[in-house]
Amino acid sequence: MNANRRLRPNPPSERSDSDDNGILNERILFLVFQSMDWDIQALSSTASVNHKLRAIVKRLLWRELCKYRAPRMAAALENCAPNGRIGGGWHTLAKLMFFCGGCEPTRNFKVSQPTPGHLVKSSRFSKTSGQSFLTKKCRGDLLYVSDPCEHPMGEKEDDLGIYRGVFKGFDKSRTRAYLIGRRVKLEERVRCPYCGAPVWSMTTAGLVPKSAARRLGSHHGALEYFVCVSGHMHGMCWLVPLSDDENGLSEMNGCDDSDFDDDHYGGVRRISYDDRTATNGSIGSMGEEVVVDGPAK
Repeated sequence: MNANRRLRPNPPSERSDSDDNGILNERILFLVFQSMDWDIQALSSTASVNHKLRAIVKRLLWRELCKYRAPRMAAALENCAPNGRIGGGWHTLAKLMFFCGGCEPTRNFKVSQPTPGHLVKSSRFSKTSGQSFLTKKCRGDLLYVSDPCEHPMGEKEDDLGIYRGVFKGFDKSRTRAYLIGRRVKLEERVRCPYCGAPVWSMTTAGLVPKSAARRLGSHHGALEYFVCVSGHMHGMCWLVPLSDDENGLSEMNGCDDSDFDDDHYGGVRRISYDDRTATNGSIGSMGEEVVVDGPAK
């Protein structure tokens, strides 16, 4: 964004009446965080100082952070949103980019203990991965999905994978139309960890394709994910252990591949740390959008 565009200098009366008018000047704030490569922790701390700063950060700066960290994904979401107002707001999208929402047991997915949410070092969101989470009837939708954040659960359990995503233009999506047309009920005990909105269970709705498990490196049926009314997705899965990859492949290759795309899904492979980090705003393999929590290189 051009530093001179949409930045509103404070009126002279405010400048004379306040000792902190410099820090409340939008242009100054924009330039400060631009020089800091839009550090999310610094921006969060600034927003917690007082209600005036919180309002400026919410109205302007979260949007700029999202556009800096994931320019293609942010542009795609903004272009289809009425007046550029994306579902849940830009502060919600920023949280979704950098925060693993954790995991609570649900009626379709049991865990021995809850997993708390946490900030992540890096995230890779991919619209190619998103296609794996859409059934054929919804394949025209555009969904960005992150790689799973891996959580060890002890020697007797597989690792837990927690992932998240966001729909482009969810209000006009085939997924939403299907959920409403089939009168799928919203979950009573689950809320979106990013915007707090009610959610649908894709398992309950019968909208979990086999390709989702294959993309995640999980067994079919060993996963669950939800979509909220604002178009945010969050889910969890049990990850196939690395030592059992051959067995996992044999089992999953025996599934009906009718829900798979013709390319990109040739095998199951756990995502390594090196796969998840890349230059800020770059495109990884298979068209992935990359978001990195740190200065651009």
